[in-house]
Amino acid sequence: MDGIILQQLINGLTLGSVYGLIAIGYTMVYGIIGMINFAHGEVYMISAYIAAITLALLAFFGLESFPLLILGTLLFTILVTGVYGFVIERIAYKPLRNSTRLAPLISAIGMSLILQNYVQLSQGARQQGVPTLLDGALKFHVGDGFVQLTYTKVFILVAAFLGMGVLTYIIQRTKLGRMCRATQQDRKMASILGINTDRVISYVFVIGAAMAALAGVLITMNYGTFDFYAGFIIGIKAFTAAVLGGIGSLPGAMLGGIILGIAEAQFSGMVNTDYKDVFSFSLLVLILIFRPQGLLGRPHVAKV
Repeated sequence: MDGIILQQLINGLTLGSVYGLIAIGYTMVYGIIGMINFAHGEVYMISAYIAAITLALLAFFGLESFPLLILGTLLFTILVTGVYGFVIERIAYKPLRNSTRLAPLISAIGMSLILQNYVQLSQGARQQGVPTLLDGALKFHVGDGFVQLTYTKVFILVAAFLGMGVLTYIIQRTKLGRMCRATQQDRKMASILGINTDRVISYVFVIGAAMAALAGVLITMNYGTFDFYAGFIIGIKAFTAAVLGGIGSLPGAMLGGIILGIAEAQFSGMVNTDYKDVFSFSLLVLILIFRPQGLLGRPHVAKV
């Protein structure tokens, strides 16, 4: 029993770190413009396809070294997915920036459906897959059984926390980060002080897409399969993670992702894996009822 709990803890930590990366996109966009980008899950899905295509092309040209293969795939996927994020913001969200709050929400849902059908028509509806890139595992004896930590999971954990660390540095220590924080606190005042808030919002969409791209590469490495509908479920779960941690808080997004991943993995191991999605969505409902501001979020106070 102890071995099962520890194994599921490792699985949950791996999955949760990826949820956290995707949740960052939700929380950054909400923090800047107060809108939930429901097309963000599809951006992750597109990144999985881009990663698979890039891996196939690099392998076709004879590149077999894992460090070079994964580095090239990561850089290209992040670059192309960032462009997707920028274009989506310009087409679907910028024209509605000063409209009612309902209009961008409808636009986000419409963009989600457009991206799903775009990928289905261009890549086909069948499930796609990639081969295992990193074989081997570390095994530890626990009680009567053993716990396995694959090298792929080790890489995922290191890459996810490294990505979060780089993003934290950008937000806390760079000029771009200061502009993002100023825009988040008061967009009108930031504009008066000379900050191009429209450009900052575009940058936020690009950064969120880049984090989703990193998650797409990591999940593709871990599970090896994906399809055009993959972004919907994981997008809702990442949104759950963002709400759990406190939407608008970057540390909250990662914390919420880890808690959700561990809770989901333990539920799958101890109860039933068939109902893990029901468990995740039930958790979202409970959070919204009892603590809508999340663990690290602050209650919204209306200014009078």
